[in-house]
Amino acid sequence: MGIDLEKMRAKYSALTTKGGSSDNNFWKPEEGTQIIRIVAPEDGDPFRDYMYHYRMGAEGKTTFISPRSFGQKDPIAEFGNQLWNENTDESKEMARKFFPRMRVFAPVVVRGEEEKGVRIWGFSKTTYEALLRLVIDPEYGDITDVHTGTDLRVDYGKKAGQMYPTTEIRPMRKTSNLVEGDDAINKILETVPSFKELFPETTYDQAHQLLQETLNAGDEDTSEGSTHYASPATKKEDTSTTETGAVTNIDQAFDELLA
Repeated sequence: MGIDLEKMRAKYSALTTKGGSSDNNFWKPEEGTQIIRIVAPEDGDPFRDYMYHYRMGAEGKTTFISPRSFGQKDPIAEFGNQLWNENTDESKEMARKFFPRMRVFAPVVVRGEEEKGVRIWGFSKTTYEALLRLVIDPEYGDITDVHTGTDLRVDYGKKAGQMYPTTEIRPMRKTSNLVEGDDAINKILETVPSFKELFPETTYDQAHQLLQETLNAGDEDTSEGSTHYASPATKKEDTSTTETGAVTNIDQAFDELLA
């Protein structure tokens, strides 16, 4: 099992040329320095990128994976495009609420916490680009190799004068085993979480229902005033329910866990 460098190079090229689950499955760096090892799944691609909508729903607290992440149309983003195309300062400002943003995830083993198995680390597009530069650098070879791979030092936190924390990645000087012994390696590889289970596929209908909940909430008057959005010009008939795990599981997992 090793990294697919051709796939990694394609991901890096695409990135740079562009103008429900248990919390135990996820890892977020704490303030300071941690050492991790990225683990490549059987398909050789340790990175999964998803587009996210934030602060959606009736209470503005729902996080939702855009159906675009699964090759489907996204009515939330389409509504954002409608607002943007109205071409006023107000409409463009409102449109930003409905545009999805990228988050990327990778399986990792945290040094000193190997007994917890492989967990999923979520990070920004900027960190993703830095990681792709590293994995396609021939000087390091396959950083995920279970015998001769490279651990990564993750420095996470706010620097002086910064409002938000940043993530810096540095490869360690020496290569190392993922863990000692082939049996231990095989055992820890068995703990790689399933992306399909952790990131359930969302649909157009689910996104449309969430959009309607968001718009209806925006039409309600509050003590702090109200935001009014026009309904989408076109929409697909909604046949979904709010009982799917696609919204509630993601909402529970990611607001607290992503670096």
